[in-house]
Order: sequence, then C-alpha cells, then structure tokens
Amino acid sequence: MTDAERRRLWRNYVDAYWRAHGAWEAAGRPMPRPPMPTQPEAVLGLQCGATTRAGTPCKLTGLYKSGRCKLHGGMSTGPKTDAGREQSRINGAKGGRPRNPTP
Repeated sequence: MTDAERRRLWRNYVDAYWRAHGAWEAAGRPMPRPPMPTQPEAVLGLQCGATTRAGTPCKLTGLYKSGRCKLHGGMSTGPKTDAGREQSRINGAKGGRPRNPTP
C-alpha cells in the first residue's frame, strides 16, 4: 500500500470519527457512548513524513487530519480577501506593546 493510500485511509477514518462524535454530542452525550469507528490496521503508526530542515523525514506519529504532525501542519497563508488584507494592514500599523511604558 502506498503512502498516499495510507494517508487517504487516515483522512477517511478521521472524518468518520468526528462525524460520529458530532452526532453523539448533538444527541446530548447519552451514556453509554456509542461505538466509534476503529482505526484501520494500515494506518497504525503512520508517521508525519514531512521533510525536516536536515532533509530527513519527520518521525512523529501524532497526526492531524491532514496527516501531518503539529510541527508540520502548515503555516497560515494570510488574508485572501481585500477586506482581510486591509484589516491586516490596519492591525500591523497599530504596533505592539510599548517597550518602555511611561509612568
């Protein structure tokens, strides 16, 4: 099984899990909790696989839905709309906390 197929299985499992969890919460969290989807054998121990700065693959196994770890999940791409860019420009012009507050 290729890595891409394993990652697709992982995403499908995570989607199914959160759908079941959302339905349980929407029902008011009745006890006992309903059975949740089981993780497929093929994705057990799936590693992040992102390339580190040293050029080696990341070995972390705690993955998000994207199939990447908390360190390689991806950074924000910034505002996409003109309104968002304008708000970002305004926020950047405000400046940060003063370095030497006046008494």
